[in-house]
Amino acid sequence: MDRRSFLTSTAAGTATTVALLGAAPAQAASADNLARPVPDQTHAANGANYPKAGGNLGNHSYSSLKRITAGNVHKLGGAWHINLENGSTSAAQQCAVIAQGGVLYLATTQQNVFAVDGRTGQVKWRTNLGSETTNMRGLALGEGLAFTISGDNKVYALDQKTGAVVWSRELLVEDQGNPDCDPASGQCGGSKGGLAGAAVYWDGLVYIGTQGSTAGARGRAYALDARSGDIAWVFWGTPGPGEYGHDTWEGDTWKTGGAVCWIHPAVDPELGLVYWTFGNPYPRTDGSTRGGDNLFANCLLAIDAKTGKRRWHFQSVHHDIWDYDGVMSPVLADILIDGKKRKIVVYGSKTGMYYMLDRVTGKPVHGMEERPVPQHAAQKTSPTQPFPGGEPFVETEPRLDKATRPVPFYPTGGAFEVHWDRATIIFPGAGGGADWSSPSFSHRTGLVYVGYGLINSAYSNTHGGRVNTARPLGEYFAGGLAAVDPRTNTVAWRQEGDWSLAHGNGVLSTAGGVLFQGRPDGVLTALDDRDGSELWTWQCGAGVNTNPLTYEIDGEQYVAVLAGGNGLPYPDIPKGDHLWAFRLGAGVQPATAPTPPSRRNQIRTAAVTGETAANTVTLGRIWDNTKSAPGTTENLVAQNAMAPQHLSITRGTTVTFVNPADNKSAHGAVSFFEAEFDTGLLMPGQSYTYTFDTPGEYFYNDPIAPQSTGKIVVK
Repeated sequence: MDRRSFLTSTAAGTATTVALLGAAPAQAASADNLARPVPDQTHAANGANYPKAGGNLGNHSYSSLKRITAGNVHKLGGAWHINLENGSTSAAQQCAVIAQGGVLYLATTQQNVFAVDGRTGQVKWRTNLGSETTNMRGLALGEGLAFTISGDNKVYALDQKTGAVVWSRELLVEDQGNPDCDPASGQCGGSKGGLAGAAVYWDGLVYIGTQGSTAGARGRAYALDARSGDIAWVFWGTPGPGEYGHDTWEGDTWKTGGAVCWIHPAVDPELGLVYWTFGNPYPRTDGSTRGGDNLFANCLLAIDAKTGKRRWHFQSVHHDIWDYDGVMSPVLADILIDGKKRKIVVYGSKTGMYYMLDRVTGKPVHGMEERPVPQHAAQKTSPTQPFPGGEPFVETEPRLDKATRPVPFYPTGGAFEVHWDRATIIFPGAGGGADWSSPSFSHRTGLVYVGYGLINSAYSNTHGGRVNTARPLGEYFAGGLAAVDPRTNTVAWRQEGDWSLAHGNGVLSTAGGVLFQGRPDGVLTALDDRDGSELWTWQCGAGVNTNPLTYEIDGEQYVAVLAGGNGLPYPDIPKGDHLWAFRLGAGVQPATAPTPPSRRNQIRTAAVTGETAANTVTLGRIWDNTKSAPGTTENLVAQNAMAPQHLSITRGTTVTFVNPADNKSAHGAVSFFEAEFDTGLLMPGQSYTYTFDTPGEYFYNDPIAPQSTGKIVVK
């Protein structure tokens, strides 16, 4: 069976070919941005309430409220602010806050669920779900209950008014008597996997996803009875024997194949379908053992909402070896193409491309071309990959004039470049393009708004100290916001800036013409939906890596957001527990600005003083902290094979770079991107000296083993 045959046709029956591998030009906004006809939507806009992650079942992240406009948003002030976890900065927060009946509902990483008065910020109730932490990404409301997950793999139904536990159901360990479940083998995930994503409620069922693809869990999507917690159905991310797609996995690799669904789905009540994205296969970057397309990894699935049966699927990346899972929440939009209303699902990913599909059939609405891509026999690469009609919303190869400028000496390439044992820089990387930030579909403009990241990854399959998807040390991070016209799958406008906006930085659009989006430096921004120009900013005190929302109480419009930071892609992003609400004319003042994260991928090992290291860097060796001296064994694969990796000296110090006589390989140290010094290649026994006269931070790497990177800080 050819599982890709339909992908080569367009809605009109003719092939569409576009130059997708080049840079998609940024386009200026025009009056046409508000001239697009937007038909009535199957999924109505949110108004006074904002009852789920993504706003409505179509994940529009859009509100019909319009008291706050582009003209008055500058008058927005703090209505109230509370710290949910007593000001703790120990954990990041990723939960999408929701609102119903003037009450906000959310959960913290510390496993506490809150109901908060949306007018005053007073906590109405708080329920603890244990101590085993996990990322809590959003509650679902239905039948008077609030549904959520916990770190010990339980689903909870809480009384919406009191927070009392009505029922709980443990999943993944026994899968409620599933005879095929063996946690030790990875077939069910067991200790390898866990529950994940925001819960979604519709018509008596609660939909819950899983995570664990980096550990070899076998993904599955759950539907539970909302009244009892009983499992209604399970959909496995990797098909078992006799199931459709099982033959796309080599041998028994399906048992630990990943394909987890850790982002909340969308639901179309008219069609009775739930649309769910399934992540990358396992192992992430090594395809040598799992030959085949590896369904349903990197797929959007349309699943019967009541029975769990597959209606159709679309795979955006065949046999993924780049961690290119499409883990943005899918958006269900109704648009006009050639005067005809089309029900589409917008499916996006780290490739930087949107795949727009008919919600009924799964066929592309703008065409799809299976295009030949680079090949690697050991990786068992797919001969082709699908490219949608239109254009990418972000470049699909690194550029020298942007943050995607590659660190020197690495092999480099664009999307679908192959790699094996040599660390190879590829853009979009594992955190580039669009990752798990929630997009927004505006009923006002007809545009889809999405945050993206400009982040390279260095892929390899050599172990012994090298991380397979390491981001090269010393590289820069950046990103922006793109507005995509779904009628043509082209970029209407793009605003690029200093921060990656691809990791939980959700977008909210409103009928008032305002977009809200948070940044890793703790700033919540309000932007004009016509061109992305900045209208207002607010310092929240911690990184804003969650979805803003808006709601209404007694005719007053509020905006709220949880600011708690995140671990990606900035490990030093400020964390916290700040819940904010805003309204026009309010007077609570902004938080004190925290130290923003570094815009470079920092070396975070503790500094060694020049005195301790005798003002010497030993190449090809790892620093031994117990002896305060270089190690005795040469290393060609580790990122920290500079001894010491982080050297702190004073201005005017002369540093000696030495390749020990008992090393087997040549080594060197070349400063980038500042071009401060270059030792050239040093053979074993050779050395080079350089005097640092200018204070600053200097990254350098080894031209022989470029992943080995050091930093010298001159004070």
